[in-house]
Amino acid sequence: MTERTTLAPVIRRAGEGEKRWFFGGGVFTWKLSSANEDIGLWEVDMVEGKWTPIHTHPVSESMWVLEGQIQYRINDDEHEIGSGDFVMVPAGVPHAFIVKSPTAKVLGIQPTCECEPFYRGASEPLDGSACVVDMARIAQSAQENGGIQIVGPPPF
Repeated sequence: MTERTTLAPVIRRAGEGEKRWFFGGGVFTWKLSSANEDIGLWEVDMVEGKWTPIHTHPVSESMWVLEGQIQYRINDDEHEIGSGDFVMVPAGVPHAFIVKSPTAKVLGIQPTCECEPFYRGASEPLDGSACVVDMARIAQSAQENGGIQIVGPPPF
């Protein structure tokens, strides 16, 4: 029988959590990470025009839109999602998105922390960051850390 470590409860108040600039654009506020639990949970603040290339993950990825409008592409299907909407993309399914509103805030959820090394390698602490988009750093972290496979350019 495998023993499971009992973890302490985690309470994060509004605005609390580790803040990191993600080189794909946006500020990640980590709510849960491998330091707390085996689930990835982060709040992401983004601005209009922030996009992703078509990509896949080895685990499912969910997004709950807290504020704003996002155009989401899953396989070849386009979806407009907004405040209060939720999307779950299964592992291995190609997807991409672009922010359509002036700003957007989402809650990103992954059922394990398997992709965390990618996100950490593709970001830096917000304090002291120049907050520049650098897709080469995204590709470098993907190659070095896994957690994402970029399979095509942005479809938007």
